[in-house]
Amino acid sequence: MPRPELADVIAQAGAAYEARYRASPGQRRILRDLGRCRTAALGGHKQQCAQCGHEVISYNSCRNRHCPKCQGPARARWLAARAAELLPVPYFHVVFTLPAPLGPLALHNKRLLYAILFRAAAGTLRTIARDPRHLGADIGFLAVLHTWGQTLQHHPHLHCVVPGGGLSPDGARWVPARPHFFLPVRVLSRRFRCTFLTLLRDACLQGKLHYHGQLAPLADPTAWKRWVHALQQVEWVVYAKPPFGGPRQVLKYLARYTHRVAIANQRLVSVADGRVTFRWKDYAHGHRARTMTLDAVEFLRRFLLHRLPRGFHHIRQYGLLGNRHRATQLGRCRDLLGQPPDTGAHDGSASAADSTPRDACPLCRTGRLVCVATLAPTDSPAPRAQPLPWNTS
Repeated sequence: MPRPELADVIAQAGAAYEARYRASPGQRRILRDLGRCRTAALGGHKQQCAQCGHEVISYNSCRNRHCPKCQGPARARWLAARAAELLPVPYFHVVFTLPAPLGPLALHNKRLLYAILFRAAAGTLRTIARDPRHLGADIGFLAVLHTWGQTLQHHPHLHCVVPGGGLSPDGARWVPARPHFFLPVRVLSRRFRCTFLTLLRDACLQGKLHYHGQLAPLADPTAWKRWVHALQQVEWVVYAKPPFGGPRQVLKYLARYTHRVAIANQRLVSVADGRVTFRWKDYAHGHRARTMTLDAVEFLRRFLLHRLPRGFHHIRQYGLLGNRHRATQLGRCRDLLGQPPDTGAHDGSASAADSTPRDACPLCRTGRLVCVATLAPTDSPAPRAQPLPWNTS
């Protein structure tokens, strides 16, 4: 029996969600695309084995970046490019999290607030790293935005993957980080808070913020000042995890984090009777594995909270890894670290994973599949192999 998928939830509750809530065009597009992904609705092609005659029908992907089934190829291409940029040093993982009171404002101002989160975190890391009391070096790093927690609630945070060291201000030497310590998290936290709130005030003065529903009182300048003052009084969470090993471990980490969506199909346990049960990790109690059951419409509401603005880049690179001077800066770092020039050998690990021909026949395993027909899109998705509801708990 096939396992349940997000598409099954959409088939059961998508119409009910749109009837209950005022879905935006972007949310409707996600429901449409994910519900049709890899079905006859998007068309496809028929292949036949040249040796045994076995036929295979493959339907097209929706390529929506919120789709849990469409991230594999994009992730593979992206990782192959990043492999060429890894340095032979330990890597650190730093997480910047927005405090809960900012969540509703971020939901109503996604493009602006998420961009401020990137700017504040990047500015914080680069400023503190340059300080001679800490590292005293120019660093480079990659930042990935996640907006969800394990139970699909809105929880904006930024994962930063940082090489353990950087270039001295004159570019003459590599400055290594201490073996098990990168930068002090309390210093990072307070600088992050100060930088973010400064950028937020600037946005307010420029009239860029929108206030709706429960946020309407913040349109009053006095209420706004009180609200921002309260944010200044709480500690903002910046978490530095223990360092990775070398580049191989970094790639494994990036493979898990960079192209994730709010929930993967593998976490779904059952879709039945208008309810969805899924697995989640309770980090507050020792990462204990638990399950949660939600009304299917509520499940979709939570999932769609994490729709990113159209064209918004949720993976960004800074400093030594910034697009403008990346090749020159990385070349200098490799020279100082004694790393051989890049010869393209990094492609070996990526191509090894793809060494099995994608057109190999799944039946006889020796013949090659040849496209014999193109399937035009239909008006509605093809039914799945088993009728709903399913329960695999």
